[in-house]
Amino acid sequence: MYISSFNSQSFLLELPFEPILFGYTLNIHLILEYLAFFLAFRYYVFLRKKKEDYISSHNRLSIILGAAAGALIGSRLVGVLENPLVTFSTENMLQILNTKTIMGGLFGGLLGVEIAKKIIGETKSSGDLFVLPIIAGIFIGRIGCFLSGINEFTYGRKTKLFLGMDLGDGILRHPVALYELVFLIVLFVGLKYLQKYYTLQSGELFKFFMLTYFGFRFFIEFLKPNIFFVLGLSTIQILCMVCYVYYTKFIIQKIKNARKKI
Repeated sequence: MYISSFNSQSFLLELPFEPILFGYTLNIHLILEYLAFFLAFRYYVFLRKKKEDYISSHNRLSIILGAAAGALIGSRLVGVLENPLVTFSTENMLQILNTKTIMGGLFGGLLGVEIAKKIIGETKSSGDLFVLPIIAGIFIGRIGCFLSGINEFTYGRKTKLFLGMDLGDGILRHPVALYELVFLIVLFVGLKYLQKYYTLQSGELFKFFMLTYFGFRFFIEFLKPNIFFVLGLSTIQILCMVCYVYYTKFIIQKIKNARKKI
């Protein structure tokens, strides 16, 4: 009697995942990135219809444009600063200009919104409505990062832990993108719970999101093989510290409020 051999590797996803359609290799990360933008925006529109928005449609559009412009500039700028010592050449410069990071996009978008609100004279907080769609968008984008394996600089250092995965170079590495996917699920559920069962001031949900996500990214960066450091910290980690400095007043206020309740 013939018994066919079972190869468990055949059931494992090979990374980087590069599907071929009609003879063309698809960039799965780019596809999921565009899908993330589309679905996140549709989710935002859905939430805005469900909840009363105290900001007029005209001002809200100006705020969105400010966020988009700030995110575009911030994501590219921080992307360049992650590797400022690169050799200048046409090929390298094109690669650098195409480099972007969600961290720079988030903080740049925050500054873009604040500038736009100053210009149009809007004083109401505007970020809470964006929080859950942003998390959903990052989640979809991180799936693309994971599937891209070592083709995207979101992989981790090599490790001997049982969590190590071969991301395409034959080395067991920390699957940093997977760690972040788990974190984003917890963050999404946690903020939904906070929003439902606690009375939050306008704008606080967005601040909690920024501080929590940037705090997570500060520590997860230690698992990535960064090549450029300032005082032992990567560009992303320095940006995380800048974010906490930006929200210093809010942090101090929350600490004081917590002490009063003890």
